[in-house]
Amino acid sequence: MKIRLISVLVSAALLAGAPVLAFAVGQTAAATTATASPSKLVLDNSTRVLTTLDARRAEFTADRAALQKFISAEFEQMFDSKYAAQLVLGRHGRGAADADVNRFAKALTSNLMGRYGSSLLDFNSRLKVRIKSETPLRGGAMVKVSSEFIRQGGDPIPVDYLMRKVGNDWKVFDVMVEGVSFVQTFRNQFDEPLSRKSINEISTDLEAGRLQPTAK
Repeated sequence: MKIRLISVLVSAALLAGAPVLAFAVGQTAAATTATASPSKLVLDNSTRVLTTLDARRAEFTADRAALQKFISAEFEQMFDSKYAAQLVLGRHGRGAADADVNRFAKALTSNLMGRYGSSLLDFNSRLKVRIKSETPLRGGAMVKVSSEFIRQGGDPIPVDYLMRKVGNDWKVFDVMVEGVSFVQTFRNQFDEPLSRKSINEISTDLEAGRLQPTAK
């Protein structure tokens, strides 16, 4: 269950949140409505996405292309894929052209969503997400939203979101499930292949499905 949850969270970032049952500790409805904080964005985006998935479940089950189009649009809106890709590339991305980094970012997210996106349809929409804290980082330019998934018949699963300000928007660039960072996980997985091949060659392998990173 947890490995699958990690995979879905990594491939769809905020798409695995909880709907109307989500709540923030120590916050009133009026306070959260008045403040567009990163925590509120996590909850609101999750609410919108899961409500849509529930309403269009039959359509998406029959038409996986429509599902992929939907989650791709949501992913692009909420996830800072280029910055995350730069972190995943690490030392291999130093001095790399923007076009190469952008291609790698798109290839990685498309690969993950193509393999894990359909699992979102199996998510129990009655899951609860508890926002535990919101911690400013780097003078407020970044923030960590700490949360936990409340499941029936199971222990809570800690899920943290690292977000940064991009223009006027807050976007996620890393997701940590039970303390395991997807950026660090993929950096470790790509280190050896990137020692042998260029970024563009790795992107080609991702696009062709010859390279399939796993969140574990």
